[in-house]
Amino acid sequence: MTFKRTVLQQLIQLCAPFCMFPTNLTPPERVQALIKQLHPLAPPTPLIRLGPCGDGGYVVPDDLQGIQACFSPGVGNVSAFELACAERGMQVYMADASVEGPATHHPAFHFRKVFIGAMSDGQYLTLADWVTQELPADATGDLLLQMDIEGSEYEVLLATAPDLLQRFRIMIIEFHHLDQLWNKWFFHTASRAFVKLLQSHACVHIHPNNCRNIVRLGNIAIPPTMEFTFLRRDRLHGTTFRRDFPHPLIVIIPRSNL
Repeated sequence: MTFKRTVLQQLIQLCAPFCMFPTNLTPPERVQALIKQLHPLAPPTPLIRLGPCGDGGYVVPDDLQGIQACFSPGVGNVSAFELACAERGMQVYMADASVEGPATHHPAFHFRKVFIGAMSDGQYLTLADWVTQELPADATGDLLLQMDIEGSEYEVLLATAPDLLQRFRIMIIEFHHLDQLWNKWFFHTASRAFVKLLQSHACVHIHPNNCRNIVRLGNIAIPPTMEFTFLRRDRLHGTTFRRDFPHPLIVIIPRSNL
């Protein structure tokens, strides 16, 4: 144990100039078990793409009829997905303190210059408070969540009550820092967010983002950033695993073109 502590101290000194810190490794079997839980299931309806083929478009089940509103924390330089939701009759609520507004405009768009986080604190607003403030108190219809908030997705999911998560029929979430699942302490938090989400929803689509290199350890390869689509479990008819990877709707953009 003394040898391990000595090596750790030396590694800390070596890594510090590069703004890095050594940590405990997650047992590979735990990482593998989480990956298995996230294997996409086949939804009862076909997958369709909302938005463009490249950045700003997402793959979702064709199960959008009756969804009243889309909540979209994290606003980029393309608002084509949100526009597609608005054209299907949804009210679209967007939030991001780092921009002045959406890239395009539509009468159904509603924008707040705040970040969505684990607590409401001036510049931050919880998902629960946001939904409560935007929707009428008697609104009970299904919702859609599209969330790309650069790593804050874990705290938002853990801070959101299960009954609110249940209101989202479909969730499209971009998960960041997935290579850090090898960090034992990050895994402890991130895996709890996934497990909580999987209690009410099932993964039906995964799309790795190739903006960064895949991290490989043994026979496990993890892209640092991936887009996940989840469908509420009451909309599923069975538990058949999907095998069509990559899905035909996915356009693979070479990294040289990014």
